[in-house]
Amino acid sequence: MKTQRKLLNSAERCVDEALSGMVRASAGLSLLKGHRVLLRSDLHSLQGRVALLSGGGSGHEPAHAGYIGSGMLSAAVAGGVFASPPPASILAAILCLHNAGASGVLLIVKNYTGDRLNFGLAAEQARNHGVAVDMVIVADDCAFNQPSKAGRRGLCGTVFAHKLAGALAEEGCSLDQIVTKMTEVLKGIGTLGVSLSPCSVPGCLPSFELPPGDMELGLGERRTGRGRGGRDTMGLASADEVVKTMIDHMTNPDSQSHLPLKSGDNVVVCVNNLGALSCLEMAVVTRAAINCLGMVRGVVVARVMSGSFMTSLEMAGVSLTLMKADQDVLRLFDAKTSAPAWPNLSSVCVSGRDYTTDPPAMASHVSPLSPVMRKALENVCSTLLQQQEELNSLDRAAGDGDCGNTHAQAAKAIQEWLQSHVVPGCPGQLLSVLAGLVQEKMGGSSGALYSLFLTAAAGHVTEGQSNATAWARALHAGTQAMRRYGGADPGDRTMLDALCPAVDELMKLTTSPPGGEMAVLQAAVQKAASGAESTRDLIARAGRASYIAAERVTLPDPGAVAVAAIFRAVLQALEGRQ
Repeated sequence: MKTQRKLLNSAERCVDEALSGMVRASAGLSLLKGHRVLLRSDLHSLQGRVALLSGGGSGHEPAHAGYIGSGMLSAAVAGGVFASPPPASILAAILCLHNAGASGVLLIVKNYTGDRLNFGLAAEQARNHGVAVDMVIVADDCAFNQPSKAGRRGLCGTVFAHKLAGALAEEGCSLDQIVTKMTEVLKGIGTLGVSLSPCSVPGCLPSFELPPGDMELGLGERRTGRGRGGRDTMGLASADEVVKTMIDHMTNPDSQSHLPLKSGDNVVVCVNNLGALSCLEMAVVTRAAINCLGMVRGVVVARVMSGSFMTSLEMAGVSLTLMKADQDVLRLFDAKTSAPAWPNLSSVCVSGRDYTTDPPAMASHVSPLSPVMRKALENVCSTLLQQQEELNSLDRAAGDGDCGNTHAQAAKAIQEWLQSHVVPGCPGQLLSVLAGLVQEKMGGSSGALYSLFLTAAAGHVTEGQSNATAWARALHAGTQAMRRYGGADPGDRTMLDALCPAVDELMKLTTSPPGGEMAVLQAAVQKAASGAESTRDLIARAGRASYIAAERVTLPDPGAVAVAAIFRAVLQALEGRQ
């Protein structure tokens, strides 16, 4: 097993350099000389109020330094990576807060032996100096089925303790009042984590091993394996299944460490990234947690916070923290804070909130789509579906090999829409709807380009102005929009090499006498086909093919071939009308 690479200068200096970086980046922090202690830079504001001090091993950033600010911590003391801070630094922090005029100092300590001993020793020493100091222990780990003498560990629920105690201190509550309130609130907080990968202390091997395809349920903030309290390993499952398993275990009444939770209870939920989950995964897990609690359990999800709040270096995993919350707890939770790591949360209850918005309604009067326009659309869709594999094959030579798939996605979406909606006969409305469909269903640069084309064209064909001249000008406007925003021109080996010659031919309709429309359209279709074939000999200057060596690109551009096919399908529909 190899040590994991980290972007550090040295394993020995990483904590001190990290603290220096935090302080230099924030005007709200100062560093206590000779100690790994970060303080509020406005300590004078503590005059007559209770100060809050927390801390622990480094490697769990943004905890605890990120929670220093008005309405949360007054200071934080850091130990080495995953190591309890020394009593001397804790005492120095306590005395610094006391000397700033604090009426008392509350220590918020996670339930680890080293933390309890070192913070406890510093508290006893501070009392000998005449400081009013007290301690609350956070023990929110729900991993254990059976109780142990050491008790439940302190995990991400500590961040809730920072917030609520900080709000009480900001309101001017006494030290005894804060301790009493927090002791009660902490009984209703539970946390459980799951890991997909280990982490490693700088300069050391990973803290544990996970077989491929496994994850570990029930981890500690510092170490996470079966050797030190990890609950169990399980096969990798879907986010919904993992979250359900976590909540089931957290609330299992047969477990000695469970969180009592019943339908109708109000909870605050924290979805905490342990270090290396992507934002995409975090959002999926957050959805799963809200659904499992609200829709399955009948629990009222009052607030949700999702992000990185107490990590374990680069561990890929997530923890869920639930806090039972009455109106008083929610008031404290919603109180303002300047702590930089606290998220800007909404104070609106999550459960029961309508989180969707209806799309704009179309005009109440919708004239029916003409048979010939419907036939043209149907022809285009069936043609693109028939040519799916041909376009994919052409695209494999110079792109991702999915050009046919993306055009087929758009074709299927249009077919479904034609069957299930009242299709507007007004050409402008029709083109606008089609622009939205291809943008949503087609995706990628092709979807954006087609949507641009259709959107720009839509304004030139109205219900009262949709003759051949208007259509020619509409298609010209669409082509110009594609060139303006896409940055490509004819000759760059793109769909424009088929589109532009065809539209130039159609522009003859604006000056020619009536009666020759079909001949112009037939010529335009031929120009599109010739333009598509010409891309075989062009050097790509735009699009994905421009990143491929020219000698490897010997087939026609698939986008241009698709455009030629679309023109041909429209012509066939119009010829069938004759």
